[in-house]
Amino acid sequence: MYTGIVQGKESVLSLNKNNGFSTLTVSNHHRFFAGVSVGASVAIDGTCLTVTEFTDDRVSFDISDFTAESTTLKLLTVGDEVNVERSHQMNQENGGHSLYGHVEGVAEVIEFTPTGETYRLVIRIPQDNIKYFFLKGFIGLHGCSLTINGIDEENKTVALNLIPETLRMTNFNKIRAGDFLNYEIDQMTRTIVDTLARTLLKK
Repeated sequence: MYTGIVQGKESVLSLNKNNGFSTLTVSNHHRFFAGVSVGASVAIDGTCLTVTEFTDDRVSFDISDFTAESTTLKLLTVGDEVNVERSHQMNQENGGHSLYGHVEGVAEVIEFTPTGETYRLVIRIPQDNIKYFFLKGFIGLHGCSLTINGIDEENKTVALNLIPETLRMTNFNKIRAGDFLNYEIDQMTRTIVDTLARTLLKK
């Protein structure tokens, strides 16, 4: 489980295709992975991955073809920066909201414009998943816990505001309109919405 408080960024060193999976290797320049072990869970751009190998300066993960095709991980190239968060420990503060690293899919960036020192980010949610998002609700976006400040159900878009600290700590400062971001639905919201829908169908 994760908090959605991205701990920093690391660079992609390689992404090698294998039979049924790919191996992603990222840098460990900032020592985010100090004390990590094989089998540990790490969120990379919001996707829960398992450490398969590590040294002092790099860490590797295996990505199934299904996960790659369901996320933006398949689009990574050498030199790209990825958001990193190690799994949450029970005795640590949770300053975001609970994320599982189970990416629902990818959302297209429709708008990314400056508004003073902050940026307005508008994304389009695919399919019928817009029903799970509400004003002042949560969304996990590329592993970052963000608060929704605008919903357009007709156009299936969600608007967010990114503060300078979020831009500094994440790779959001490099996104552009037309890019894609991994998104995760808040599981409590999904449970409530789906339970109510089933209850109403029975009436």
